[in-house]
Amino acid sequence: MSDTESIEQFYQHKFNHAPNGVELDSGHFNVFDLAETIGPGKPRPYQRRDFYKIMLIRGDNIFHYADKSIPANGAALTFFNPDVPYKCEQRGSTSGYFCIFKEGFFSDHLRSSLKDLPVFTPGSSPIFLLNKQQERLIEDIFSKMRSEITTDYPFKYNLIRSYVTELIHQAMKLQPMEQIYQQTDANARITAVFRELLERQFPISSGAQQFKLRSAADYAGMLNIHVNHLNRAVRTTTGKTTTRLISERLLSEARALLAHTNWNIAEIGYCLGFEEAGNFNHFFKKNTGITPGTYRQQIS
Repeated sequence: MSDTESIEQFYQHKFNHAPNGVELDSGHFNVFDLAETIGPGKPRPYQRRDFYKIMLIRGDNIFHYADKSIPANGAALTFFNPDVPYKCEQRGSTSGYFCIFKEGFFSDHLRSSLKDLPVFTPGSSPIFLLNKQQERLIEDIFSKMRSEITTDYPFKYNLIRSYVTELIHQAMKLQPMEQIYQQTDANARITAVFRELLERQFPISSGAQQFKLRSAADYAGMLNIHVNHLNRAVRTTTGKTTTRLISERLLSEARALLAHTNWNIAEIGYCLGFEEAGNFNHFFKKNTGITPGTYRQQIS
């Protein structure tokens, strides 16, 4: 897996230089027509970026996101955050718009992190297929952002921020309500913090990184609660055991590393907390029915 792509590297790849007079700071924002970017060339790697990206894209595409490959034929609205690696595989001509921004563009205007929004939450689906009416609405919002960013209006970024917020709300309206509604009881809060601690350890982006919090007891200790309390809260909220959720996330990362890196299986197992390659093979086969080597052969 490649290292995280920075804003500077993004501009170097797309335009061979950074935009004149634009600060590439923590509050950076920009919006583009896909036609303006450099055409087909070296495929972009599956990797993380250090910025957020929202895109309206038309065409026949496959998005490789975490351990999933999601086809999108037609118009789609997509959301990508800095925590999850991804790439877009284009199968023909594409058109549309996209905007990129750093956390700081919103940090002073939100009570919580962007990652708390359903469209950017780890584990959520980042792809929303659009009908013609929805496509026209989203295209109109992008057109407003593109027009506004060229003006001298002193509060233009406040206005653009409202347009980005509208994109997020339009996507949330396309989600089932049970995915958007956030529980506020104690069990849900404990489960949310547990999930946050779990997700902080991913993605694995170098061979020197190792998954440390392996057991329910590890997380209970971090939360300063009894392990039985944690297990009850997680099962009540999700219907699954703490151990099962940890295993599912490990398995998801294992699939991604097998698919998108050339690391050997022992290296992948070590990064995921398995000191012995045999233990990793047993874990993977128990949960998938096949060995890591067979899985890699099947997807290559």
